[in-house]
Amino acid sequence: PPAHSRNDWIGPPDKHSNLRRVIFYVPPKESPLERRLREARQEAQACDQRFWARHNCAFRQEKEEFIYSRLKAKGLEMRDETGQKATLNAEEMADFYKDFLSKNFRKHMQYNRDWYKRNFTITFLMGQVALARALRWLRWKKKNV
Repeated sequence: PPAHSRNDWIGPPDKHSNLRRVIFYVPPKESPLERRLREARQEAQACDQRFWARHNCAFRQEKEEFIYSRLKAKGLEMRDETGQKATLNAEEMADFYKDFLSKNFRKHMQYNRDWYKRNFTITFLMGQVALARALRWLRWKKKNV
């Protein structure tokens, strides 16, 4: 982002996690509380990036293995006679999706718990920052009256 920017910048989706990376704005006179909030947001983003990158990688790998095994069981190759990648029908893929979600249920539940904890902390810190800014503004206004 340009040096004069006073906002967070959101980038393109990451090729592994499919999440957009954020470059957080750091104000010149950032208070310790504002720094804690920014760092909590950065840590939440990093956790999300790590989880979804690993999850998507495992998903793609297991999907390829599933397709390969099903095609092999049918006596087919990964590519058809025209050179196009062979595919399975929707019902067969539904079996894969159901199995994958069932197998990863506990991981998703843990991720959701952690996500809610992180976001509750961020929301709490945002409230504290808003209150501190309001009190600072009121003190400034009272001093200048």
